[in-house]
Amino acid sequence: MSKLEQIQGSIDRLRNAIPELHGALVASTDGLAIAQSLAGTADPNRMAAMAATALGLGKRITSTLSAGDLTETTVSGTEGQIHIYATGNKGVLAVVAPQGVNVGLVHLEAREVARELADIL
Repeated sequence: MSKLEQIQGSIDRLRNAIPELHGALVASTDGLAIAQSLAGTADPNRMAAMAATALGLGKRITSTLSAGDLTETTVSGTEGQIHIYATGNKGVLAVVAPQGVNVGLVHLEAREVARELADIL
């Protein structure tokens, strides 16, 4: 199985575990989309760039505040959240969730996928 197939399989398992998700995407730390499963009209290239930017900003904040290595960050809006997880040093996992989703379940499943992706990337 190729790396891309492994990555896509991880995303698909996450989406199957939490059907309410609006999407999931894996990108490189320089903002290039690698694999995705997004609902609606979300632009994967734009989302990849924003996820990588958010990851970079989060890393800078944790470094500045001596908070250790960034593991994840969340951006919340009135209609949902975007959870962003570091996948080692080479990638980022972005998970788009609607308002009211079980955030604990999202973190439980997405953290496991992020660990898998760190090994693949």
